[in-house]
Amino acid sequence: MKYSYLLLLSLCLSIFSCKTDPKEQTANTLETNTKDLIIKTSTQEKKLSISPISHATMVLSYGEDDIYVDPTGGAEAFKGFSSPEIVLITDIHGDHLDIETLKALDLSHATVIAPKAVVDKFPKELKLGKSVTLNNGDSINLNGHLFEAIPMYNLREEALKYHAKGRGNGYVVTINNERIYISGDTEDIAEMRALENIDKAFVCMNLPYTMTVESAVSAVLEFKPKQVYPYHYRGTDGFSDVDNFKTLVNQGDESIEVVQLDWYK
Repeated sequence: MKYSYLLLLSLCLSIFSCKTDPKEQTANTLETNTKDLIIKTSTQEKKLSISPISHATMVLSYGEDDIYVDPTGGAEAFKGFSSPEIVLITDIHGDHLDIETLKALDLSHATVIAPKAVVDKFPKELKLGKSVTLNNGDSINLNGHLFEAIPMYNLREEALKYHAKGRGNGYVVTINNERIYISGDTEDIAEMRALENIDKAFVCMNLPYTMTVESAVSAVLEFKPKQVYPYHYRGTDGFSDVDNFKTLVNQGDESIEVVQLDWYK
């Protein structure tokens, strides 16, 4: 009798389970797996974001790293950003090296990368976490990113007084296998033209200090970055024609994307 009762109970449970919609079971399984996949992807995925601040000043953000490039404008200009992990400075001029802004920022945990001419101008009271001197041709790995110092200088006879070869740095920064070129103050020098595998290029163009729009176009068409960002384009007579820069680049090579950001808000 006890055996018959157990057999009947087992049969009822089997019938009840058969009534569960197999589609519903599959949907529940897929939903769980999909949610797990989304959570896993979102925690692993990091994207590079670029925030123009002004003229030559920008913030490159990747994951928890904020990289300040030529910080100017005081602490107010960087509201909404975390304190920098890394600071890049290209040259000694005030639109690149702003001591008052450096004093106003929290650099206690930052590594400041700069050429010797810049490091020599740091006052003793400037509180830095650490400074690293990179000169043309030097490189360093920090936080999993590669920083390479690239020459920047003038070519035109009338402009040689502005940027002597060997004093300042452009940079190629490699973040998550993406190579980002920051020209600093330069003309269309051979070292720029020889660059390879550049994903994003920030290229200056302002007279009398750097180069003409046409010179910038010529260099870009030679080293062929995937994307080019005109920046540092305010000169003594106003703004360079970045719309014409875009037109000329795309006439020469439609595959190069010209990205125009608002550097002069």
